[in-house]
Amino acid sequence: MDRLQAMTAFVRVVETGSFSEAARQIGVGQPAISKTIAQLEDRLRVRLLIRSTHGLTPTDAGMRFFERARTAIQEADEAELEARGAGVGLSGRLRVCAATTFARLMVVPKLPTFMAAHPELEVDVILDDRIIDLVTEGIDVALRMGELADSSAVARRIASSRRSVIATPGYLRQHGIPLVPADLATHPAVVYSQLGNSWTFRKQGTEASVAVSGRVRFSAAEGIRAAVLADMGLAVASDWMFGPELETGTVVRLLEDWELLPLDLWAVFPTGRLASAKARAFADFVEGFMSR
Repeated sequence: MDRLQAMTAFVRVVETGSFSEAARQIGVGQPAISKTIAQLEDRLRVRLLIRSTHGLTPTDAGMRFFERARTAIQEADEAELEARGAGVGLSGRLRVCAATTFARLMVVPKLPTFMAAHPELEVDVILDDRIIDLVTEGIDVALRMGELADSSAVARRIASSRRSVIATPGYLRQHGIPLVPADLATHPAVVYSQLGNSWTFRKQGTEASVAVSGRVRFSAAEGIRAAVLADMGLAVASDWMFGPELETGTVVRLLEDWELLPLDLWAVFPTGRLASAKARAFADFVEGFMSR
């Protein structure tokens, strides 16, 4: 039994709470994971997991071993990378999570450059606008936008984007052009449910908030894009969400003399873990092209 592989399997089982999910993330069959954990318990002569109909729970000994094993794995990874030298590419599997539209427009087109720099690295990109549990899902780094819900999250801000009220010329021909924030109350809005329907603007020390209304709300940015482009209403959006359309004039900015708070992009790492070299390298890569 390879000790490091066994420790890795055990750590993944505890993090995911599932033999099958740990096996999926590692890329082996579930029976192999079960056998590895059993061999590990035999070797240590202690029970590490309590198996019940409610799932898997580490014993006290199992939790202590988990904490030490997780740290040992991280340090072994770092030691291996250090020994290889900075000029050698990364290897293994990197799991990244990002919002669907942002990833499609901003990250995926740049991904070939990152992959070419690290030919031995495999990347799993999980596209989800929801805030998912990084530990449970085995995520190495997540790209998240806006305010972070968890103040204890291990994160760093890597970029910021202007936000504007935007609409299509076709919509404006039908409904007119709002000149001040208060005018937005009379316009149908395409609302992103994660941001709510209260928009706050600033201009030379003056602040104005307006409650907008609309018949359509979306939980994902793809819906916002499709609805705006279908002339269904105006929306608040970052330059990231409508970059190509803003360049071509397919959508236009409104109320440009009023400012909305910018949208921050964060690289978020699983709480309780050292960020891996792979995760840090990917965050650095994204920060590099987003800051240009």
